[in-house]
Amino acid sequence: MNKEEIIELARQAGFERLGHDDCDYVCYPDEIEAFAKLVAEKEREKFCAVLRQLHDLYSLTSDSNAIRARGQE
Repeated sequence: MNKEEIIELARQAGFERLGHDDCDYVCYPDEIEAFAKLVAEKEREKFCAVLRQLHDLYSLTSDSNAIRARGQE
């Protein structure tokens, strides 16, 4: 993920910007948890995309749905 994607996830999680730049934010424990879940979800999706490519390339028998289901735990 690049900086802009990370900042967008932080905003989605409820982090509040203190100043006019993207350097100082205030957040609470529940927002940190929400941010961690958003990051994990994004990383799972990237991993699933790689798995799909490998599956197509090498005819692997992997199930990316099982990885996505981890986000529901």
